[in-house]
Amino acid sequence: MTDQPNIDGERAPAVHPDAGDPARPGLTSMTLLPAAVVTIADQVAKALVRATVPLHSSRTLIPGVLDLTHVQNSGAAFGILNAADFPHKAAVIACVATAALVSIAVYAARLSPHQRIARIGLALILGGAAGNLIDRLVAGYVVDVYWRNYHFWAFNVADSAITIGVIGMMLDMLGIGTRARN
Repeated sequence: MTDQPNIDGERAPAVHPDAGDPARPGLTSMTLLPAAVVTIADQVAKALVRATVPLHSSRTLIPGVLDLTHVQNSGAAFGILNAADFPHKAAVIACVATAALVSIAVYAARLSPHQRIARIGLALILGGAAGNLIDRLVAGYVVDVYWRNYHFWAFNVADSAITIGVIGMMLDMLGIGTRARN
């Protein structure tokens, strides 16, 4: 392609029609890079837990502050359906998780590049969802840990990223980042 004159008669560099336009919605490095970092961090953390903390055992990280207990969550979020047993449970939950992951990616791709808080929130959600989906596909369960003796929820790096991402999405819906720019 050659340079084309713009309205003022000046030459502007030609842009290939398939090149990404930073002003257009789409999955960008602002979304994909944090999602990849979260997915990798989640998988590394879970591998460390599997390698160093036997199932249903605890490990003290910071005495009196942080103890981890290794558990396996074969259910959905927050252990929902963990005790349920039905045919092809792992496959059903993995399919639902895959559909959710694809839906989130499509939504993220439609966001305006100016919606930075929402993009970062969705990147965290995508990375967390991908990390948990990998576990479900490979092992049929997600590696979770309890914090100290509080067994209200078991969680992992992916769950933490999803929670922070949802908070970011709520802040975007409330217009927090938008007002600061205006």
